[in-house]
Amino acid sequence: MSDNIVSEVTPSLRGWLAVCAVALCGAVFCTTEFLPVGILRYIGTDLGVSDGTAGLMITIPGILAALAGPLVTLGIGKIDRRHVLWLLTALLIAANVLAMSATSFEMLLAGRVLFGIGLGGFWAIGVGIAARLVPTRSVGRATSVIFTSISVGLLVGGPAGSFIGEAYGWRYAFGLAMVLSLAAIVLLLVALPPLRVAQRVTVADFVQILRTRNGVVGIVAMFLIVVAHFGTYTYVTAFLSENAGFSGTAISITLLVYTLVGMLGNFVGGAASDVNVKATLVSGILLACLSIALLPGLSGNALLLVLVIGAWGFAYGVIPIALQMWLIKAAPNAHEGGTALYVTNFQTSIALGSLLGGILVDRAGLSLAMYAGAAVAALSLTTIVTMAGDWAPKKQR
Repeated sequence: MSDNIVSEVTPSLRGWLAVCAVALCGAVFCTTEFLPVGILRYIGTDLGVSDGTAGLMITIPGILAALAGPLVTLGIGKIDRRHVLWLLTALLIAANVLAMSATSFEMLLAGRVLFGIGLGGFWAIGVGIAARLVPTRSVGRATSVIFTSISVGLLVGGPAGSFIGEAYGWRYAFGLAMVLSLAAIVLLLVALPPLRVAQRVTVADFVQILRTRNGVVGIVAMFLIVVAHFGTYTYVTAFLSENAGFSGTAISITLLVYTLVGMLGNFVGGAASDVNVKATLVSGILLACLSIALLPGLSGNALLLVLVIGAWGFAYGVIPIALQMWLIKAAPNAHEGGTALYVTNFQTSIALGSLLGGILVDRAGLSLAMYAGAAVAALSLTTIVTMAGDWAPKKQR
């Protein structure tokens, strides 16, 4: 996908300010997406729904984001992308206002519907725009800043929700997200230059990466590992509380360990992927698979449980960045198309994973859900090890 944005490169300082504005907005979107992971049990108790039903707060935005990404991109035609980003961020603000003031689970889900639309639209166009805000020599760094904000949001959302939910209540978690959303839109209003579009995006722009063997392998492996991750991670606070007997404070500390080690995984994953992306991705998925599989058997050992969840966090810090690098390498001339397909596939997998995980949690228990997630992660690993082709240029044509 190429937005073919017509815009002179902005002066260095303003260009980087605009990149930071997009990155902040992306971090707030991703943090908001995964806030429910840390406050699931509080919302379920307060609004009278089961853990599995409360997981719809992850499932519904994922489904809508997967649909909204390509539909928004195709539907906005040649509208100035700056205006589109403002509108999508306004949806984020409205969604958080609805969530923090919800008096019923249905009202909370209505807010998550708005959020899902904004999320999918934002990520479908945000990364490509950010890469055009700086000189050519800085595009790689600008893109890295944006993708890092995704990873930070993925890692921070659950622990932030847990800390705030434990100390002040779950509504305050969405309240903080709303305040951050306001800060993000103000920065976007100030920093973004006009971003006109010379050519409409077409359906063909979304599927270029599927013409390569490793592109298809990457998409399938991504689908499986993200389903595995969110089929388990969505319910990790319930597992720690109900199966391991952790207090609210202990859960918050455990998720903080997950986050901090996961951020380290971001840096390691980025550096390692530059050297050998296949080995990096295989290592990350293998570590995630083993970590998830070990959790049920360690519910009686708090220290080992925290260490294994830390290892899981490291693995998941590595995986998204390695997947991004994999798709870029699989189709180097379809970078933005790969990004759009990455967003759609990622959000679909989140939705399906959290939905199937919720069904398993309600019908078979938390431990079985963990084992099932580990099995799906093993399928992702097998896909890469057995099906990935050579990276030589002749294999990419």
